[in-house]
Amino acid sequence: MKSLRDYAPAVALVAAVVAAWEALVRVNDTPNWLLPGPSRIVAALWETRGQLITHAMPTITESVLGFLVAVVTGIVIGGVVTRFALFRRAVYPLLIALQTVPPMALAPLLVVWFGYGLLPKVLLVILVVFYPVAVSTVGGLGAVDLKMVNLLRTMGATNLQIYLKVRIPAAMPSIFSGMKVGATYTVISAIVGEWMGASKGLGIYLLRASNSFLTDRVFAGIFTIAVLSVALFGIVDLSQRLVMPWYYRQQRSREEIVR
Repeated sequence: MKSLRDYAPAVALVAAVVAAWEALVRVNDTPNWLLPGPSRIVAALWETRGQLITHAMPTITESVLGFLVAVVTGIVIGGVVTRFALFRRAVYPLLIALQTVPPMALAPLLVVWFGYGLLPKVLLVILVVFYPVAVSTVGGLGAVDLKMVNLLRTMGATNLQIYLKVRIPAAMPSIFSGMKVGATYTVISAIVGEWMGASKGLGIYLLRASNSFLTDRVFAGIFTIAVLSVALFGIVDLSQRLVMPWYYRQQRSREEIVR
């Protein structure tokens, strides 16, 4: 019931926007190629459901593979950057510089170097998602309570034990925050890679629908992309709830105190 109450305002707002959109299109008799109504978009989703599923599978594969590799690599590099000061001074500026390069500029190079297969799309997802995960890991590991670290050291704990008992648990909220940020970019990055060269994928579906002025199908593709992005974000959030139940208990306790 609490979840329903929390999401009720957002659901009501979306319903009002959809109703106003449908009414505006019908009253003005707006042509379908210019702005289709929500009812027409739903019809397009149903009519092209087979095509959407066919094109969604490569995009899901690219997104999941790239996201998993980026998360593992980002956490490992973030841990190494935090542990070794020289490595941090050498690598951290490069991470920041890499993030300033837009994905649209990297995608053509990846296609030239690695062809039109799965690899360039996965690499593009890795490059986009890696940065927020790595930076969040560095921030989380660096923000640990030094008093707790010094206490364990006086008790004879090794560096590995300190990482496992203190640093990693303390950094997990920050790491998951970086993963959530990366999850919102994952599917979009795969779509950009498909635009540069592919035979299947939601990016190709969007291009074909747009070139044919099938705007309702363009909206159907956008809706599918949004659903996939929200699903990936939800999986990350669920994983955090399973891995860190104590964190959410603390959050609920704080909310009750504020109330």
